[in-house]
Amino acid sequence: MIGEAMGGEGEGENIPLLTELPKALDESDGNNKRTGTSWTAVAHIITAVIGSGVLSLAWSVAQLGWVAGPIAMVFFASVTMIQSHLLADCYRSPDPEHGHIRNHSYMEAVKLNLGERSLWVCGIIQQLGLYGGGIAYIITSATSMRAIQKSDCYHREGHKAPCSYGDGFYMLLFGAVQIVLSQIPDFQEMAWLSILAAAMSFSYSSIGFGLGIAKVIANGRIKGGTGGIVVASTTQKIWRVSQALGDIAFAYPYSIILLEIEDTLKSPPPENQTMKKASMISILITTFFYLCCGCFGYAAFGNDTPGNLLTGFGFYEPYWLVDFANACIVVHLVGGYQVYSQPVFSFLDRWSSEKFPTNGFVNKFYTIQLPFLPPYRLNLFRLCYRTIYVASTTGIAMLFPYFNQVLGLLGAFNFWPLAIYFPVEMYFVQRKIGAWTKKWVALQIFSAVSLLVSMFALVGSIEGLVSEKLS
Repeated sequence: MIGEAMGGEGEGENIPLLTELPKALDESDGNNKRTGTSWTAVAHIITAVIGSGVLSLAWSVAQLGWVAGPIAMVFFASVTMIQSHLLADCYRSPDPEHGHIRNHSYMEAVKLNLGERSLWVCGIIQQLGLYGGGIAYIITSATSMRAIQKSDCYHREGHKAPCSYGDGFYMLLFGAVQIVLSQIPDFQEMAWLSILAAAMSFSYSSIGFGLGIAKVIANGRIKGGTGGIVVASTTQKIWRVSQALGDIAFAYPYSIILLEIEDTLKSPPPENQTMKKASMISILITTFFYLCCGCFGYAAFGNDTPGNLLTGFGFYEPYWLVDFANACIVVHLVGGYQVYSQPVFSFLDRWSSEKFPTNGFVNKFYTIQLPFLPPYRLNLFRLCYRTIYVASTTGIAMLFPYFNQVLGLLGAFNFWPLAIYFPVEMYFVQRKIGAWTKKWVALQIFSAVSLLVSMFALVGSIEGLVSEKLS
């Protein structure tokens, strides 16, 4: 996919993402009217950010302890705030002919500011990151659906009943739903799904927070320690800490879809101002929920803190509340999967229409009128490749259903290159910041520190994934 869409040096004319970018004042781009506001952007961001990652934060705090755990979350929140502001300024770029042009996607911005070599690297990492995000959401949704069935089983047959279920069926069920929803044309058409998913994320985060408080009160004390969970060896502790950092890294950045979200915003005011406002609101909200869920989860369970917070409250009572929270997670992840998949679909749509402009299978649409619904324009190529995409993510999730390790691996893999390196380098070009100036040195130090953290988390997450697969 990447290789065919991106040629080597001198082949920029074959890259569909970068052809005929609209003028700055062209708000409609044909039929693509931009109507987004700061609040629809907040809904998209929260749908993407408060996802499966929030459920692993109590486990992460348990590995790091009462001092390093909250500090790590605030650190990643600050990093995300900085990089989101840098990247928001990359939406419009100076152009000798048009004055300013839009960068509709992350890869367009990288191509225009950093060139084709960077586009190659960025394109591969971004597509893998988006693809991996979909896999993580399938794993998490299956865990939550299994938890509902297990809880109901214990409630119906007693706490000693052999209530044990696998994940495969639930992954297939989630995949079937996504095959249908993947026919949503683009981001513009899924604002309703993001708003619903964001509401669900608030619901289950609040329930997790509330249950944590209730369990702390029931325990009569705050569990845990400043050094976190004590393990058998120093090596094992190091691996656990690195996995915890990877999990927190996964829970925050949304850089790979930030420009796609910004491209939905109307102007005036300028899109970057609206996006910065939406990012600040979203990060403050998510950090509050993350600290509440992570810290109260650790306070409630101490050394017994589970990898998935909601499974730690037992499958007993109040079973209905835990069931409701898990149902909210599933509904949220239905939307979250689409938020991570739509940029991939948009890339393939643009590439295919440019590559095969006269092919009827690729470009022909059929209007279908369903009862009580507006007319739907069906494209057979879109139906086929999006179905294959969903099926492949579902299959890989079934092969590697390891919640914490997968989240840590994805977080560490994407964190530095997509959330830090490329936004910083594009910011240098956009603002014409010279080497060895104060701002240049400060941002390079920021990038270097983030790289070290990312590498540490990546190594530990790979070790954890391999250990789980071999055990």
